[in-house]
Amino acid sequence: MSYVEILILRNLTRRPAHGYELRKRVEAVTGVILNNNSLYPALRRFEEAGAVSKTAQAQAGRPSRVVYELTDVGRDLLHDMLADLPPEQAEDDTEFLTRLGQFALLSPAERRDVLAARDTALGTRLERLTSLQQRSGTERWSALVTAELISAAQRERAWLATLRKQAAVQEPAADADGK
Repeated sequence: MSYVEILILRNLTRRPAHGYELRKRVEAVTGVILNNNSLYPALRRFEEAGAVSKTAQAQAGRPSRVVYELTDVGRDLLHDMLADLPPEQAEDDTEFLTRLGQFALLSPAERRDVLAARDTALGTRLERLTSLQQRSGTERWSALVTAELISAAQRERAWLATLRKQAAVQEPAADADGK
């Protein structure tokens, strides 16, 4: 599963929606542009897994529209997706930040695990970049780019250290509106 699926399920926690409305809500809240080729196959998979239900909603003078609603299975799936950050996804900035943005739905221990996975991925990135920097030799522009990437990874690791302190605090459970 990826951040797109997380965003779809998270938005359905707020209230049921038809596809176009769901797409627009995700875009408005996150800036992520969903296209029909990612939205509807994900909704179909979620329906097959029992994570969402769909009902036809009649419209005057128009074809019925399909409204999707999150089920209890979907809430559990969303939680599991948020709490799990596999190594290959921990390297991806968007995957990590999507989970971080939903930390209110996780326990302090689950937050700590997600932060640890990201920190491990950043450590691996730093090793790779340091090795690359050593091999760059006299390539001035390449060395400048690599130095900036190293600096960014180091800054993020420092930020993660402050996040670990904040993540240890148990927050009140978020309601369906994320408040």
